[in-house]
Amino acid sequence: MKFEMSPNSLFAILLRSSWWIGFAISAGLVAIAKAFLPAEYFVFGALGSAPFFVIGCITAWRQLRAPSAKSVAATLSAIREMPWSTFSGAIEEAFRRDGHDVTRHAGPAADFKLTKNGRVTLVNCKRWKAVRTGMEPLRELIKARDACDADDCIYVAIGEVTDNARKFAAGNRVRIMQGAELAGLMPRVSRR
Repeated sequence: MKFEMSPNSLFAILLRSSWWIGFAISAGLVAIAKAFLPAEYFVFGALGSAPFFVIGCITAWRQLRAPSAKSVAATLSAIREMPWSTFSGAIEEAFRRDGHDVTRHAGPAADFKLTKNGRVTLVNCKRWKAVRTGMEPLRELIKARDACDADDCIYVAIGEVTDNARKFAAGNRVRIMQGAELAGLMPRVSRR
């Protein structure tokens, strides 16, 4: 059984926020415990701030490891200049480094089939250079996912994805990978 945090829970929101917010809440709770609790109960009150301190540490670690805006722009620029053969090899290598078993998918709607922890994911990245993506390639990917009985699917794009396509993707379990997420998956690309 895999635990999934609700995207609107307090801790999920803090994980998406700046690193210092978790630490500030933790310090505030300690200050409140110090001000309002008797000395013998202060330790218990201060322990209540521990989850926020841990969230602050996790968020700081994630943000420290995240690529800078300059690095993201350089990586995306390098990806735009790649021909398909180079890009497909690079993204295949990146998914393997991320712990997936990668095989080429025979079909026009998806390029790769990823397997990790018993979950199968189809990836479409042939249109990675498209300036604007609508819903049609996402529909094709969903049909391929359903036909292969895959669990998830990922659509890789560098260009703009329309608002309608984003809503459609969110409602149909399609993860759109672009920008910082794509650059984070392929950090060595800009050096080639």
